[in-house]
Amino acid sequence: MNAVKALRILMTLALATAAVLVGVALWGHYMLSPWTRDGRVRADVVNLAPDVAGLVAEIAVHDNQYVRQGELLYRIDPERYRLALAEAEARLQAADVERRLRAREAARRAHLDSQVISSENRDASSSQAAAADARYAEALAARDLARLNLARTDVRAPADGYVTNFNAEVGDYAPAGKALLALIDAHSFRIVGYFEETKLPKLREGDPVRIELMDGGTLRGRVESVPRGINDHNDAVGRSMLADVNPTFNWVRLAQRVPVRVRIDAVPDGVRLVAGQTCTVIVEPAPRAG
Repeated sequence: MNAVKALRILMTLALATAAVLVGVALWGHYMLSPWTRDGRVRADVVNLAPDVAGLVAEIAVHDNQYVRQGELLYRIDPERYRLALAEAEARLQAADVERRLRAREAARRAHLDSQVISSENRDASSSQAAAADARYAEALAARDLARLNLARTDVRAPADGYVTNFNAEVGDYAPAGKALLALIDAHSFRIVGYFEETKLPKLREGDPVRIELMDGGTLRGRVESVPRGINDHNDAVGRSMLADVNPTFNWVRLAQRVPVRVRIDAVPDGVRLVAGQTCTVIVEPAPRAG
């Protein structure tokens, strides 16, 4: 009977010890290990707006299409800008004719004797030649601007990426500066893990990272950078230009979350990254020297 009791006591102690060890391990994993479930897939997004206004004459892509850098996305009706370029070239030609005429007049009068032409007329001729040169330079700049505007009627992809949120049709009027679509840079995908500030001492630039997407995909990467600042909600200025500090203080202090940037080493085949996806970011700290 005593052996049975002793066995029960030993089993109870073993279970209690195992529970404590498991609890300590879970505490260390969830509270102290450098990992977070609050991760996001990020990418650079370019809002593409026409530099010139006009009717949308052609759309060369469709929503969610992959495009190469320099590929045509859409075209603004170029006819008005062709006419503007022709007008600017005509004005440039007229300014060039006047410039040459004034230059010849100034050169001829510069060699005339003072008994034939007064110094005042000679200076006036020289000033007129200089003014003609300035008008020519102005016409040249206007021609170059018209040529640039004509070139800007073609809106092209500034980088390899994915077209998204295209909300225009042929015939729509596109104001200058109003974005008609967004382009997600295909080479800018990265991970941002929002780590609690208590875990930052365990992070170093270059540490290997395992990224687990919610759709089941797994990526590998490395810690690229840890920011040196986040927004302080108490750092506000009141009407009197004095600090507006929150008067309440919670006894339970929650650790701030800091966005840590993670570089993706490679995207495996079959894994599709979508900006905005959530993921789990697990840092595997490299051994520290010393």
